[in-house]
Amino acid sequence: MNRSEQVAPQGGIVIVDDNPDNLRVLSGILQQADYKVRPAVSGAMALRAIETLPPELILLDIRMPGMDGYEVCRRLKESESSRDIPVIFISALQSAEDKVAAFRAGGVDYVTKPFEAEEVLARVRAHIALYRMQRDLEGEVASRTAELTDTYQALYAREAQYRTMLEQTIQAIAM
Repeated sequence: MNRSEQVAPQGGIVIVDDNPDNLRVLSGILQQADYKVRPAVSGAMALRAIETLPPELILLDIRMPGMDGYEVCRRLKESESSRDIPVIFISALQSAEDKVAAFRAGGVDYVTKPFEAEEVLARVRAHIALYRMQRDLEGEVASRTAELTDTYQALYAREAQYRTMLEQTIQAIAM
């Protein structure tokens, strides 16, 4: 894939993992692909960072001290400002139950460790592209809805004017 086919970075990616080596590897892979990356070593730190500046994507480990990845994801999905941000779980856990739990918590994808750089990049590109399309579509729907509302209000006002004119005409003819 050449550089023009890649999804251009905008809001960046937050990577949440308590293992500094995993953060370093993932950050390196994504930064080489020109993504802005913000690492977080705990769920609490990630929630603060995401609230301050929402990213376009979150890569989230499951096993972390304190707040695990499932809980972080649930909290993100409860918040108005972060509920639509896609979350890709990246974990060494490989059982079907773990994957199902990740999707139930609100994740959109699941990559098992050890991961392949190309797989991670392909999934990141795909989910950021989908996120942007959804965001653009929602903006277009909001814009069209506003236009339709304005048109409806204008038609309603004209109908009221025509009704008044009709009543006045009928009264004039009746006289």
